[in-house]
Amino acid sequence: MNQRRTLVAALGAMSLAPFAALAQPKTRVWHIGLLTLRRRPDSLDSGVFGAFLRGMRELGYVEGSNLHTEWRFAEGQPARLAAMAAELVQLKVDIIVTGGTLPTAAAQAATTSVPIVIASAGDPLASGFVKSLARPGGNITGRSENAVETAPKLLQLLTSMRPKLALVGVMTNPDNPALLPRLKAIESAARTLRLAVLHADARNASEIEVAFATLAQKKVEALIVPVDQVYIAQWRQIAELAVRYRLPSIGGEGAYPHAGGLLSYGPDHADNYRRAAIYVDKILKGAKPADLPVEEPTRFELIVNRKTAQTLGLTIPQSVLISAEKLIE
Repeated sequence: MNQRRTLVAALGAMSLAPFAALAQPKTRVWHIGLLTLRRRPDSLDSGVFGAFLRGMRELGYVEGSNLHTEWRFAEGQPARLAAMAAELVQLKVDIIVTGGTLPTAAAQAATTSVPIVIASAGDPLASGFVKSLARPGGNITGRSENAVETAPKLLQLLTSMRPKLALVGVMTNPDNPALLPRLKAIESAARTLRLAVLHADARNASEIEVAFATLAQKKVEALIVPVDQVYIAQWRQIAELAVRYRLPSIGGEGAYPHAGGLLSYGPDHADNYRRAAIYVDKILKGAKPADLPVEEPTRFELIVNRKTAQTLGLTIPQSVLISAEKLIE
């Protein structure tokens, strides 16, 4: 009798097992879209994108488990951004993470309901992405890269490398209105240092070539390349042209000296992407973008490419070497 009861109980448990398995809650898989004008890197675990993924992992989101990412790289072609943003909305992603002013504008035009987290953008307020930094008020929030305050430092670093500097070139993208405050800040700082400034417009790779030829013709002695998504996609080209034309140059992102540029000084972009993950986590847990204040940069880094300095025949002052977060040999 006992054996029969045991058998019946076992059979009953077996028959209920499939239903018990079905009753177990499934892990929610969050779909995050990422939109950038940059080129797709060889590895998504490197650079700023790797910083974002590491930030997500630190918060408990693992690709293939509870996280699925949809990457969209415009490869330096702004015209592709609108279609890519629309595609992410059609895929019903939970959040769109944007890198840069133009990708953010494309995402803003594509949706007013899907939360948008800015990993980096020149000035979200001036660009009309948020109503205020403290209370964004819409579906967009994130990180500002308003690096106006770095303008004097950029010029000081160039004059330290070339003490008799008199004429500085600044590459400008007329299609990026977010650059205007930075350009004005550079001009103001240049007047204080009694330096002349010459702008060179460049919207794409071919115009970058023309801009360098123009700068050389005007006998510009050094170059500032502000952070712009078109320039980010062309860092290597810009670095090579700066060496070819014997121009000491400084960019606003650490990827520039890694691509062969002389110097970079600006916000820590990897930290911005890592902190963008924190915004994503808060929104997935119920926070509204409208209520999450936009953060401004607090960490700045100086990176020096010593090999490029040697190629240009420049001596790096000890003060610059001491201040550098990283030296590229």
